[in-house]
Amino acid sequence: MGKHFHLFYVLFCFFLMADAFFTCQKNVLLAKSTSAQIEGIFAATRGNLVQEEQEALLQQWLEEGAGSSSVSESAPVVGNVSATSTSAWLEGSELLMSSLSDLNSAPEVAWCASQQLTELCALTSSEPQDHAVTKLEKLPAEETVAVVGSAPWAALVPQADHQIAGCATISVEGLNEDPAVLAWSLAGGTEMVPTEPPAWPAQDAVQFCPLPEEVPYHEILWRDWEDLSVQPCELELGSKKNPLFEFRVMSYNILAQDLVEQGHGLYLHCHPDILSWDYRLPNILQEIQHWDPDVLCLQEVQENHYREQLEPTFMKMGFACFYKRRTGRKTDGCAVCYKQSRFQLITVSPIEYFRPGLDVLNRDNVGLVLLLQPLLPEGLDLKAVSPLCVANTHVLFNPRRGDIKLAQMALLLAEIDKIAKTAEGQYYPVILCGDLNSVPDSPLYKFIRNGELSYQGMPAWKVSGQEDLSQQLHSRKLLSPLWPSSLGVTDNCQYVTVCQPKKQGRRKYSRDFLLQFHFCDVACERPPELVFLEGVTDAKPDPPPYWPKHAAPVNDPDLQMLIPRSAGIIQHGLNLTSVYSHFLPQRGRPEVTTMPMGLGATVDYIFYSAEPVMNGNRGGRRLYRDGVLKLLGRLSLLSEDVLLLANGLPNPFCSSDHLCLLASFGLEISSLREG
Repeated sequence: MGKHFHLFYVLFCFFLMADAFFTCQKNVLLAKSTSAQIEGIFAATRGNLVQEEQEALLQQWLEEGAGSSSVSESAPVVGNVSATSTSAWLEGSELLMSSLSDLNSAPEVAWCASQQLTELCALTSSEPQDHAVTKLEKLPAEETVAVVGSAPWAALVPQADHQIAGCATISVEGLNEDPAVLAWSLAGGTEMVPTEPPAWPAQDAVQFCPLPEEVPYHEILWRDWEDLSVQPCELELGSKKNPLFEFRVMSYNILAQDLVEQGHGLYLHCHPDILSWDYRLPNILQEIQHWDPDVLCLQEVQENHYREQLEPTFMKMGFACFYKRRTGRKTDGCAVCYKQSRFQLITVSPIEYFRPGLDVLNRDNVGLVLLLQPLLPEGLDLKAVSPLCVANTHVLFNPRRGDIKLAQMALLLAEIDKIAKTAEGQYYPVILCGDLNSVPDSPLYKFIRNGELSYQGMPAWKVSGQEDLSQQLHSRKLLSPLWPSSLGVTDNCQYVTVCQPKKQGRRKYSRDFLLQFHFCDVACERPPELVFLEGVTDAKPDPPPYWPKHAAPVNDPDLQMLIPRSAGIIQHGLNLTSVYSHFLPQRGRPEVTTMPMGLGATVDYIFYSAEPVMNGNRGGRRLYRDGVLKLLGRLSLLSEDVLLLANGLPNPFCSSDHLCLLASFGLEISSLREG
């Protein structure tokens, strides 16, 4: 009698617990499925469910599930479900296999179910029922689903009230039901713009699920390629005649691991595992390898990682690499790599912005400038292509020290002027990449793009536009000269040539030529340090009627040294414009290259040489058109609301706190007879 009662008790416990788990399964699957998927679920379970139970479950889903959440067949929404790795439920394996395409074959599921049955029988036969329930309550709150042969992370799955467990694998098709994944896949149809972006940072509502290795990075973090090679306004007869040497340039701040560990508070929204270098390195290399640039400009490259991992890998990919570590005790720096099959090095020039004794240049940032000769394919022996100057830098971050940012940029532009200037005084095409820590339309941005900036009296925080510190009572203001003449850089961002010793009777400029500057703007402005004497130093000369109102800038470095540096104006003559427009018209939102503390901003740029349009000035912005160097295409950027769907930056898809920038260019190939 006791044995029969014990057997009956075990069977009763088994069916009771199986029914509870099976009900939980159905609720979860109904919450994750669309109306079209529901029919497939019931069709696959007709052998296990009677008709009345099918109708009851369908009615329950229509009244509760469909009424409480807005689900469309085109974009299924994942309910509040957390995927776990405990072997708690696989009863009704046919239901799971028919409703989720991410399960493996039936034998594996059957093995999991049999293993679960064995564990359940052992549990009910050896312990009282109340203790069994206690053990179930002690199951871990959240775990990750194991994926066969997968290391990377993939999708973001919200946690829920009911913990669901399983020992089946998940495939790409199942993960694509996640709204975070759907938000990145913009190529399939209209873009998904959330009405209310999630709060920042995510609090206890996010966990990460593994991603199969066969899913490439670019299919999840989807960014469109914009073809700019054919535009009606730029079709010119001259551009049609000559073929182009096409190449791709990538600029990427890859986030040095030492900076991650030093500023861990900036990445509280990230799962700790995705911040490790062992996880981030394969993702970064996969991204670079996928886009396959010919020239690669990297910032925040940690020196030991560069020497031990990045440089050997890039060399195997066909790159020649150059690296410059930041000065002082900094462990990261900038790197420029180029495909040896596409370019040949002419010269390389590393730049250190730190200058002892100068407060305006007392930081450890660096830059690199290379002059490369494109290599034409065989059969173009009688053709020629211009050398290309490539510059890469990472400007100081501190938003309050705009004076340092301007001085660092002036040094970089002076180095570019020296490397890229031809014997005739012209410039080879220039591509300037980097993290400039300045937003679009800031004074620093306008200086690079428009070639001129009047900075006298400007608050230092305003230079980069990163923060609005106008409420501060005492803020640093920029005064002229911004840097001392001992630096050897003029206000035109050119190095001062070494003057020869003066010879008796030697005169480089005639007296009449120098008299032209009697009534220039600088000469007519009273120096602020001049002692005021009424009737003597308060007089301002009036220029004669024939004197032009706006004289052309003086480009001769030697002549500039003769002009007082009290105007507070800096200039350069490189004619640079940005690859990106910094706005996404199809989404009505600004572009974003980074997201510090959940706030999107653009601080990374690719500038390139172009020809200014005569009398072309729109709203203070100089207008350009393509010259010898033509912009053929670019990889689109993303908006802040889209990045919030993936939990900001870094995330499981992008292993840096910056997005990479990628552009395709074409250099005109001319005949040797033409010049």
